[in-house]
Amino acid sequence: MEEQKFMAVPFSLVGFFVTDREVEDSIRTDLTPEELEKLQDILAKFLFKEGVRVALYPSVVPPEQASEAVEELEQIIFGEEES
Repeated sequence: MEEQKFMAVPFSLVGFFVTDREVEDSIRTDLTPEELEKLQDILAKFLFKEGVRVALYPSVVPPEQASEAVEELEQIIFGEEES
């Protein structure tokens, strides 16, 4: 029987959240392992074909590190500003 080979491929989702609080006061720190597993299962189900497993490490990325993707997302959501 041939051994199956798997590979881990990094991927990212870019988004943003809007808040009137400090960033630290907006993010849950009590995410349970069960909730994280459920989130991973949901992403695997809706983003990938059957048989793909997803592992997540939730974190907030400073906007300057993802500025181009965030700008594209802002344009999709809010539309381009009129000049």
